[in-house]
Amino acid sequence: MNVLFWAIAVIAFVVAEIATVQLVSIWFAAGAFITMITCYFKDLSTMEQLGLFIISSVLFLIVSLPFIKRRKQQVKVATNAELDVGKHATVIEAIDADKGTGRVTLNGVNWSAVPENENEIIPEGTVVIVKKVLGAKLIVAPES
Repeated sequence: MNVLFWAIAVIAFVVAEIATVQLVSIWFAAGAFITMITCYFKDLSTMEQLGLFIISSVLFLIVSLPFIKRRKQQVKVATNAELDVGKHATVIEAIDADKGTGRVTLNGVNWSAVPENENEIIPEGTVVIVKKVLGAKLIVAPES
């Protein structure tokens, strides 16, 4: 194997990494690059080149693992829908699942609403608690 082979390998691994964007082959690209540079300056046997490639790829993987773990442990930011769960809203149109009616106001915004208990009718003016957000509808229950 020679420098040209490792240069092609670097390009192939980089292209594969760009195509996947999953950190799948970046370590192999780095290992191939180190092997290519070493082959340029030293005459290594095929087995020495493969060994250097494997060892350098594994070392790059080991060195980068803490960064990958730290990146995956980032704090999840709640969406607006998740932030509304548990808040209090006021019924502005009686909520009746059988009639398909029901509107509440939450933080100054009018929402379509359905009762958590399908058989329940919640009259206008009642304060309810948001149990779940389903798209543009709030699942609500009367405040106890």
